[in-house]
Amino acid sequence: MSKLILSAFADEYSSNFDEQLAVLNELGISHIELRFVDGKNVSTLSDEEIDAVEEKLHKANIRVSSIGSPLGKIKLDEDMDAHIQTAEKLCALAKRLNTKFMRVFSFYLPDGKTRAECRDEVFAALERLLDIADKYGVTLCHENEANIYAESPEYCLDILQYFKGRLKAVFDMGNFALDGYEPYPKAYEMLRPYIAYFHVKDALSAGAIVPPGKGEGKIQEIFKAYKQTMTADTFVTLEPHLQTFSGLNALASKDFDNPYKFESQEIAFKIAFEELCKLV
Repeated sequence: MSKLILSAFADEYSSNFDEQLAVLNELGISHIELRFVDGKNVSTLSDEEIDAVEEKLHKANIRVSSIGSPLGKIKLDEDMDAHIQTAEKLCALAKRLNTKFMRVFSFYLPDGKTRAECRDEVFAALERLLDIADKYGVTLCHENEANIYAESPEYCLDILQYFKGRLKAVFDMGNFALDGYEPYPKAYEMLRPYIAYFHVKDALSAGAIVPPGKGEGKIQEIFKAYKQTMTADTFVTLEPHLQTFSGLNALASKDFDNPYKFESQEIAFKIAFEELCKLV
């Protein structure tokens, strides 16, 4: 029987990698979506640092559900060749750590350019990333986020349909809610055939990231619907973005006094975990 498997961006608990692994063991979370290790993005790790990561993961019995890469999170007119080199390194890392998934984005638009004007260039850049991923047996999974080409459900569907299954979706209901789109039923029903896994955060469209179940993300409704038709085990990555993380609200150009405040990121992470467990 297919099941949901919990993972997490444990760097939101602590920047220290040892502490990340310790809290996953404490909470009984078997997987990690690897993004920052001791404050460094995975794309910048040296060979020696990757050796240490691999050894620590093995000792903690934690597996990697996906690489939370920064691919596609640059402007289209930035250095694309250097970005492709980063993709090569990250796909090799994914293969080494025995994960088939990698989170990507669909690029920021150059100043003054519209989505219609940039569509062909976005697709060409994604094609280059996909060609590298195919070589390593890695599945790229697009995350919806503010201000990139595919911010809305409609533009997400545009790229997913174009690549006919080569590119999958990381469905982030919190990002949709924060950006003013209806996560469920609209976005979910549009993108359901392409979903590889989920990022779980919750949000208020007024401009706040809140604990799971406290916002407009419709988390419980989405997973209830998904479990009725799921045919394979599916990762659910906890990405609470609570307390000290301000980057997402800045991306969405929101300024709102969050009603949920926490004494520390460690407390915020554990509360988000508890609330997610109640929903799923």
